[in-house]
Amino acid sequence: MQADDMWKVSTGRGIKVAVIDSGVNSSTPALRGQVLPGKDFTGVAGDATDDYDGHGTTMAELIAGHGKNGSLQGLAPDAKIIPYRVPFRAMKAKSWYKTDPIGDAIRAAANSDAKIINMSFGDKETSRDVYDAVKYAASKGKLLIAGNGNDGQRKNPKLYPAAYPDVAGIAAIDQTGRVSDYSTSGDYTTLSAPGSNVPKWCDESFKSYCEGDGTSNASAIASASAALIWSKHPEWTANQVLRVLIETAGREAKSDKASKYIGYGAVRPRMNLLEGKGDPGDPNQSPLYTKPPKSSSSSAAEPADEGKPKDAKPGDKASVAANKDGSGSGMLWGAVGVGVVVVAAGAFAFLRRRRA
Repeated sequence: MQADDMWKVSTGRGIKVAVIDSGVNSSTPALRGQVLPGKDFTGVAGDATDDYDGHGTTMAELIAGHGKNGSLQGLAPDAKIIPYRVPFRAMKAKSWYKTDPIGDAIRAAANSDAKIINMSFGDKETSRDVYDAVKYAASKGKLLIAGNGNDGQRKNPKLYPAAYPDVAGIAAIDQTGRVSDYSTSGDYTTLSAPGSNVPKWCDESFKSYCEGDGTSNASAIASASAALIWSKHPEWTANQVLRVLIETAGREAKSDKASKYIGYGAVRPRMNLLEGKGDPGDPNQSPLYTKPPKSSSSSAAEPADEGKPKDAKPGDKASVAANKDGSGSGMLWGAVGVGVVVVAAGAFAFLRRRRA
């Protein structure tokens, strides 16, 4: 991604990213000074900085970690994180919540100073609370980004919030640029980003990193990419930032139709930051609903007719136990469905400083 060159232009400074997840440990070497006050929606002991799983902290580090003392170097190291802790199945969440905590967290993020809302989780079931909260956040000018899920090798279900029309669903690719075998696919896939063999905190003890796979990672990298571009162009709207990400995305396929596996291609913020490519277009028109303008880059994927399905309907049953992803095997590169291999242009390398 030519991160060292990109950071000469933008490091994400001035951009706040809401991380709705298992909490964010603000005391890890990568995140000291990076985490702003957030809010807890679990209803159990602790606050937004008490990460009960390690997942949310990993996402925050991939976005804004500063890489000190052997820690993760995030893609937007000068962005700030606002954590919102919600209950995943690891907390054994029950149905006693009066409203869906996920929806409550999205609304709180929508009312915050965060420009980007990262949601590295998904569930087959959803709720009216979450659906309405997503619509509300979009109306407030927030850029909503979510992982597609890790069930590509199983039943490949449509997962929410990624499948909502106002959310950019992110698929995962591996080091070779091929779609990761576990990455859930669908016609709501907007973009893709690196997701395989990415360092993560092993658990809530925060003693060591392990290798992890998942569209959670891809969602975080996409959010960081958006933060880099938005920091460079603070006058832009969420629609314009996302449109440029779509226009400058990389994909080897020559078709201008979006792929259900990698969307319009892999995020390449350097195409805008270093080469000035991508037309932001109409600030008030979402690229998820209409065809964005054609890319100025011949190697970038050109969007298809409708960038997002309009028929996603929320269920009325509340589901407070959202599934954090991260369960894909990641060992069989690129095999999706029956003989399908989708390749994104470009190679990626994660920066992890050598541990002492």
